[in-house]
Amino acid sequence: MKTIPDCMYHSRDLACKTPYGAAPAGKPVVFSAYPERARGTAHATLWIEEDGGVARSLPMRWHGIFGERDRYSVQFTPEHPGLYWYYFTIEMSDGPHYCMRGYGGRCELLDNIGDKYQLTVYDPDYKVPAWFGEGISYNIFPDRFCRDRVPVQPEGEGIAPRVLHENWDDIPAYKPDENGEILNNDFFGGTLRGVIDKLDYLESLNVRTIYFNPIFQAYSNHRYDTGDYKRIDPLLGSEEIFVELCRKAKARGMRVVLDGVFNHTGFDSRYFNGRGRYEGLGAHQSKDSPYYGWYDFQSWPDKYSSWWGIYTLPQVREMDEDYLNYIIEDEDSVIRRYLRLGASGWRLDVADELPDSFIRRLNAAARREKDDALVIGEVWEDASNKIAYSERRRYLHGGELDSVMNYPLRDAILAFLNGGTAEHFAETMECVRENYPRAVFYNLMNIIGTHDTARALTVLGAPEELWNAGREERAQYELPPERLAAAKARLKLAAVLQFTMPGSPTIYYGDEAGRQGFEDPFNRRTYPWGAEDRELLSFYRNLCNIRAHSDTLARGDLKFLKSYGSLLQFERKGPQSRMLIMVNRGYQDVRTYIDAVYAIDLLSGEEFDHADSKGVRITVPAETAYILRCFGNP
Repeated sequence: MKTIPDCMYHSRDLACKTPYGAAPAGKPVVFSAYPERARGTAHATLWIEEDGGVARSLPMRWHGIFGERDRYSVQFTPEHPGLYWYYFTIEMSDGPHYCMRGYGGRCELLDNIGDKYQLTVYDPDYKVPAWFGEGISYNIFPDRFCRDRVPVQPEGEGIAPRVLHENWDDIPAYKPDENGEILNNDFFGGTLRGVIDKLDYLESLNVRTIYFNPIFQAYSNHRYDTGDYKRIDPLLGSEEIFVELCRKAKARGMRVVLDGVFNHTGFDSRYFNGRGRYEGLGAHQSKDSPYYGWYDFQSWPDKYSSWWGIYTLPQVREMDEDYLNYIIEDEDSVIRRYLRLGASGWRLDVADELPDSFIRRLNAAARREKDDALVIGEVWEDASNKIAYSERRRYLHGGELDSVMNYPLRDAILAFLNGGTAEHFAETMECVRENYPRAVFYNLMNIIGTHDTARALTVLGAPEELWNAGREERAQYELPPERLAAAKARLKLAAVLQFTMPGSPTIYYGDEAGRQGFEDPFNRRTYPWGAEDRELLSFYRNLCNIRAHSDTLARGDLKFLKSYGSLLQFERKGPQSRMLIMVNRGYQDVRTYIDAVYAIDLLSGEEFDHADSKGVRITVPAETAYILRCFGNP
């Protein structure tokens, strides 16, 4: 495909498309394109189509001269929420051309159809619960955060024998058994009471949302193989203690979000009952089981659909009416029950494997129970245009997901700190900002680490050869002092980016205390109470305090400034305050100017007032980040 030299202008600029980014249904969107006047443009056309539909042509009108360019504009009003695609054709003196999307949202003039521009259209009447994105979140893996006692074998229906660690500092079990299986059935005994005991600690970090990985009874320590949705795992505590936790958290201005695993259950569960530990008939035991219709058996009882082919995770038929009633619709459904008990929202595991209609019904049921209930989806890619199993997903149009896990931000941060360019970071995040409704973009779960990823310190400090080493070596590995120091410096830069971008900065328990670890289960080691990295924890407390007391960082506009190589710069601006974030991930100091007469770094208290006609002169040291509160214009 031949690319023609730049003679057409269309970009993310408001002069090219108003409003910026996603647009509300029923409101006009104005598109403008700017061909070079010298090229002799005869006419221009906007082509726009709803996803999966047929493109319609809208002739563009000439609207005057802008410098050396003509302006052609047209107005289009999307009637209903959905995903739309558009591009332009233009007739010039040398013939017709296509104006397609290039890097940075800029126009590429081609001789054939290329990448189209995206327009996300959302329901303006649906309101995202903004409380999540405005505050700091803390992600707790329940078995490994804090315990109030040495664990003992729990008793009761469905409880399998467990391997219990007396020593809180043990390495989690990672070796296969005699059958070659890694059972994940070793427990350290973290409890809900232990979380209650640490609410002072969470408050010291200005946490406003506690997000729990699954808390329901299950065979495994990660509890993503649910055994009983309506029973809190007895090793963690009881329903009464959960209510107490929610009440005491609320008194401190904190909310609780739970993890819902609704694509599959456990093999060892009340519903499938593959090992016969539960009273009553499970689907694996009898076709007369009330749960038989939940599962997709190819040949009962041992051939059935399972998550990624893992036999211990039998997949459910989410749209089975009995299952829908149990999880979503009934008065005592799982979704509604725990919201009544004190939870404020749900995070949906493997959201891209749940039907869109299931998610919509879940969201509606949650809102019936609490009008500001939150629904977060686990989506690893751009959620606005996600395709899963050859189907375009509808997540952000209104009434589906209120937020998603911001893996694109995590990937951009780690790529930048491991040698990527500032330009690439800015482009990655601008694509997300352009594609998401503003309310969702400001409500994202901004992560660096999760239970599914290696610990941030390890990612930023471990040598490349360790990632291919044996599990025994990775299990025992700790960063040596020189690598640890370098990794900590990078983690601080990562945290600054995480805390200053729109959305809820979400701390994976222990990252702030210096916990290390490769993949599961090494990334799920216990919180190091009494052995925290005090210097790193102090940095996080300072950063949390800055974020918690800044309306500008919570709600302010975002603008990426000129960034190049190792220096990333962006502005957050509100009605009363302007902040400039500068991150130099390189090994040399960088000198630059900022548009101000005075600035103070909120991290260190350092002041900058050496201003001239260009502004304040700033030298950003190597591997350093500034969060500058700026005053005045030069």
